[in-house]
Amino acid sequence: MSLLTGSANCIKYVLFAFNLVFMLTGIILIAVGVGVAAIYTEYEAFLVSKFFSIPTFLIVIGSFIIVISFFGCWGALKENYCLVLTFSVLLGMIFILELAAGISGYVLRSDAESLIKVTLTDSMKEYNSNHTNDVTILWDYVQRTFTCCGVESYKDWDPILKGELPLSCCRTPVGHVGAFTCTTNNEDVNRYSLGCLSEFSNYIAAHAVSLGAAGVVIAIIQFFGVLFACYIAREIKIRNGITGFMG
Repeated sequence: MSLLTGSANCIKYVLFAFNLVFMLTGIILIAVGVGVAAIYTEYEAFLVSKFFSIPTFLIVIGSFIIVISFFGCWGALKENYCLVLTFSVLLGMIFILELAAGISGYVLRSDAESLIKVTLTDSMKEYNSNHTNDVTILWDYVQRTFTCCGVESYKDWDPILKGELPLSCCRTPVGHVGAFTCTTNNEDVNRYSLGCLSEFSNYIAAHAVSLGAAGVVIAIIQFFGVLFACYIAREIKIRNGITGFMG
């Protein structure tokens, strides 16, 4: 028999419904974290460890949410004070962690360009056209994908390749037959005019923003869950005549 009546009983079922939503938000956090981590892994040689910490953090939080949502569901249906209280405390902790992850995502967006500039500049020294390595493959991929050349301009390659440029710095003319060269000549209309730093860092920063947005939005939703759970725990405590914090 239910100990709760009226508005408290209604909120109990609202809390149960919220827990199903919480479980869904946990799955969403895991999906966002895995998706962004996969994208970052594709450019791993150009990114510092800080870029991987936030998606990993969200994956862990998402997994934790799925687990604690069972506390909330069971506690709400059974009107168990200890379970609902435990759920309230854990959800409060999750709220703080998600908010921190969300803010970190936005901070990372602001720092993305300066962090990436350092790694791009350092990685250029490992570019080797004679013995292909991961950095060479990634530089060619980035330059072709973002139609760019060098970090801030094609001149960044001068100290590394002694006046020459990777072929990925130029677009191949349509219908071209035979040998093709990419030059530093100012009249070379096929050479990409922009450096890779701006477009590439914007691309990486946009995914950092998606991590931040996911963390903040879901934290706000779960804040209401904390309020509901605290209210239900209080009503159960009063109706059971429980004294003290844990009864």
